[in-house]
Amino acid sequence: MAKETLVVKSRLKEVVLKYGKNKVRNMSEDFAKRLSEEVESLITKAVKRAEENKRATVQSRDL
Repeated sequence: MAKETLVVKSRLKEVVLKYGKNKVRNMSEDFAKRLSEEVESLITKAVKRAEENKRATVQSRDL
């Protein structure tokens, strides 16, 4: 569970507005929190994969 926000809320708002096409204009506080949790999960899995492959560098292919 993400203890800190790993995403930039102002940028998220811009993306929501971009794809919402005036129908969706707002973003709840818990949306950013949940997205941060998802990002943290992806990072954790990627780091584990890099370690399993004996690499010190996390790469896009680890996602």
